[in-house]
Amino acid sequence: MLYINSDPLLNKAALLAKKRDFELAFKILQNEEDRYNGSFKYYQLFGIISLHSGNFVEANEYFQLAWRQKPKDKLTMLGLAVRHLKHLNTAQAVDYYLDVLEMDPKNKIAKLALDVIRKHSSAETLSDWISSPQRLAKLFPPIPYTILTKKTFFNAALIAAIVIVLTFASLIMVKVLPSPFKSRTERPTSDYILSTQERRDSITAEMGGYYRYILTREQAINLYDRSIALFTAYRDEAAKINLNRILESNASDNLKSRARLLMNNMEVPGFDTFKRADNPSFSDIKNEPFVYRDVHVIWRGMATNVELTDEFTRFDLLIGYDTRRTLEGIILVEFDRPVAINTERPLEVLGRVNLSSSHSDIILQGVSIHQSGRLEN
Repeated sequence: MLYINSDPLLNKAALLAKKRDFELAFKILQNEEDRYNGSFKYYQLFGIISLHSGNFVEANEYFQLAWRQKPKDKLTMLGLAVRHLKHLNTAQAVDYYLDVLEMDPKNKIAKLALDVIRKHSSAETLSDWISSPQRLAKLFPPIPYTILTKKTFFNAALIAAIVIVLTFASLIMVKVLPSPFKSRTERPTSDYILSTQERRDSITAEMGGYYRYILTREQAINLYDRSIALFTAYRDEAAKINLNRILESNASDNLKSRARLLMNNMEVPGFDTFKRADNPSFSDIKNEPFVYRDVHVIWRGMATNVELTDEFTRFDLLIGYDTRRTLEGIILVEFDRPVAINTERPLEVLGRVNLSSSHSDIILQGVSIHQSGRLEN
């Protein structure tokens, strides 16, 4: 598979790597390291070539650098996923493969990887499968390069000309007729990036104390880095799950402070902005309530035992019972204002997961209700 790469030097290194002349490819890239400082294409290509050459440690380092600049790039995510798979971190690998399939449902590498993980569900059988370099190489992201021919140059020039014309036309149109659609701006992440020292000290050195989760240094950093990527993509609720795992673990106080800072800058979603793909089930939260603390959910069901005053509204939500066939669970919902509820009709509740003082019960702090085709606040 070919990918357009307009940089002749990077393309030369890629073509050498395709011929498995890794030594010369690395020499070209390393000689130009200062020139390409901060270049996503450079970091990504270096990571991919490192992976194909068998240097997994260096591959991971450069994939991380590329990922911080473009968290939703497919090749970079495939590189990070196979690194996790090699270390039998299947949960993290699956996350990346599912993200790739969300953007590219026909991606053959992600499909093959998930199929391998399904067939080899135990650590022992999976370890046997990935111990073969030939098999594992099938999951590597391909080396991006361009065959430089006259046709390639002609096509590239034609595409560039079309882009220039369309850009010029759009600028003219914008002056005459501003777009009615407002797009979200990219979220700044510079305040949350960990320094090298903070990465080294990402877990506590103390041996005592009780933690719900014991993480390695790499696991703690990966959880935090993935949270930043999710935050950048406006997937706050998915990011909170990773951050809560950090807060309940042996992560360092500094990393936990960073996690809290990131959570404090997240938005309260509405029905129109909530990412339904990140919506946890009631059983998920019941099994690991601390991981879902302050995470927003949307659950559908029926309301019963409604208590309504001028200052608050409380009711029990029969989750999943909107069909009158299945009851997944019952949870107390609280609003800090009066909310009109029809107990005869199904409803959806958008709320934030809270834990009771004894941590034995889950309470949903209501944000909004959707019932009978309208949103009632």
